[in-house]
Amino acid sequence: MSAKTQPPSDLDELRQQIDIIDEQIQTLISQRARLAQAVGQAKGGTTTADFYRPEREAQVLRKVIERNQGPLRDEEIVRVFRELMSACLAQEEPLKVGFLGPEGTFTQSAVLKHFGHSVRALPLATIEEVFHEVEAGVADFGVVPIENSTEGTVNHTLDMFLTSPIKICGEVELRICQHLMGQMPEIGQIKRICSHPQSLAQCRAWLAQYLPGVEQIPASSNAEAARRARDEDGTAAIAGDAAAEVYGLRILFANIEDHADNTTRFLVIGRKLFPPSGDDCSSMLVSARGTEGPGVLHDLLDPLARHGISMTRIESRPSRRRKWDYVFFIDVAGHVEDDNLRDAIAEIEKNASLFRVLGSYPRAVL
Repeated sequence: MSAKTQPPSDLDELRQQIDIIDEQIQTLISQRARLAQAVGQAKGGTTTADFYRPEREAQVLRKVIERNQGPLRDEEIVRVFRELMSACLAQEEPLKVGFLGPEGTFTQSAVLKHFGHSVRALPLATIEEVFHEVEAGVADFGVVPIENSTEGTVNHTLDMFLTSPIKICGEVELRICQHLMGQMPEIGQIKRICSHPQSLAQCRAWLAQYLPGVEQIPASSNAEAARRARDEDGTAAIAGDAAAEVYGLRILFANIEDHADNTTRFLVIGRKLFPPSGDDCSSMLVSARGTEGPGVLHDLLDPLARHGISMTRIESRPSRRRKWDYVFFIDVAGHVEDDNLRDAIAEIEKNASLFRVLGSYPRAVL
């Protein structure tokens, strides 16, 4: 029997089954996209931003994780569905999302992780500019860093909320892998290392051990550092995979961060609050009426404990109203529409000289 007339092998049969399933998947994707179009028409909005509902996306992704029986990991199946939702939402016009640029920053990676690749990502020069572009409606949403698990809070982001009416609409947690990269073929040719101060700090121990005495130059972003490494002889950068790809750099050493679980939390900012998703957190800005005397902060926050609200984070910053006057940024579990949190907030407001809900938003999904 010739090779052409032999019965199909097991491999051929498996491939045919895959082809059949691929066809079914594509048909279902088209059906989903048409239904997404119908949802948009039913909402009666005029822009893609009117159709975007972060609480609904969070609910969909949680169900995806609940249904997942493998062999794909939760992270992988969630990424597939994020891209599917991103593409369906962008059928008329993609969302415009501002981020701390230039291209190749970790913040851009956070944008793509949260919104998918079907958005129009707008690289901006500063965190302040991200806030302003969202306020002005040039960007539908923005993504800004808020804290790192190793180096703590990004104070400039916190300070923007003192004067901006912008709301927090979501959060993104991104595992940060720092790589040493450059044009040079070997580490001995490095004369200086350029990176964002946070990244330099996250790699402090590694740099002290392997590149002691090499000049460290702060940059406005890791992507800017990568650009310098591309253009300057002897300059290496610390940045992520995206920067190495964008600027065509060789990764000399991978994963040089001092802590294996190094993670940065980003905030998604927008112009309005959204309904509960079922697993939410809320951020508040608050200042006590008096700044002296025992127990002032305790009395201010006591309603949270009495109403069973878990406080997950608190930071203080100068109020800029007068010297030695401070405001507190507080993260709590729950949504402001929850009865117990609503009651606690009402009590806090009575004792506060300044109080504002910055946002209630879905807890990060993976």
